[in-house]
Amino acid sequence: MTMPAAEPLPAVPATATEEGKYVYCIIRHERPKEFGQIGIGGGMRVYTVHHGDLSAVVSDTPIVIYDPTRDNVLAHEFVNETVMREFTVIPMSFGTVFRSESDVTELLRSTYQAFSDVLDKMQDKIEFGLKVLWERDKVVATIERENDEIRRLKDEITRNAASSTYFARMQLGRLLEAALEEMGNRYLADVHDALKPLCVASRSNKPIGDRMIMNAAFLVERDREKDFDDRVREVSHRYENLLTFKYTGPWPPYNFVNIKLKLERAN
Repeated sequence: MTMPAAEPLPAVPATATEEGKYVYCIIRHERPKEFGQIGIGGGMRVYTVHHGDLSAVVSDTPIVIYDPTRDNVLAHEFVNETVMREFTVIPMSFGTVFRSESDVTELLRSTYQAFSDVLDKMQDKIEFGLKVLWERDKVVATIERENDEIRRLKDEITRNAASSTYFARMQLGRLLEAALEEMGNRYLADVHDALKPLCVASRSNKPIGDRMIMNAAFLVERDREKDFDDRVREVSHRYENLLTFKYTGPWPPYNFVNIKLKLERAN
């Protein structure tokens, strides 16, 4: 779900000595809440800023542009994961900094209904990530065993290695690529069909590298976490000699909530 963009904050000169608010996420909570010294920038205090029954989870920060270093990104994610243990969260993008508490309050006020709607839809839902990589050589061996045409052509080329033509080898390559694509689609369909009954929604992202055939996120009801875990384990065992499953989570619903705030960078 895409949130409507907030109005730009007025541009004012800023220096690293001015104190702003780093915003991690939005939750539904009416009272002040402390989450400990776990914030970005070296364990800053993490607490809430309120408007009605909505709260922004924030920490104090100089008004700076945060570089997405490993430590900074992990700190941002750790706060969201900590808050998620107790609340449904709308995660904010890394590096979201406001100039003052009143600006954060204005964000909550101006987008109150939109945030409320998203929190209602995301209530008690969590995200899991699943990347599936295949062992290409083993998949090719499986195809050669199961596909009569490919097996016959390969045997013919092997028997007549000295006289086999370039075109025969090209034909074998084309047949293998088509069979690999078909097999990959079949694996994807099998995994999705197995997990679909246990998730609310799923999203496919672009695979990374040649071995990855699936890079997906699944939105799951919190009380179905164990069922979903068990199903992923069951499917991974079914293909354990051909596919490698990299399963992560639970996470806040990063892939299912898109927060776009038109904020001016500090000059």
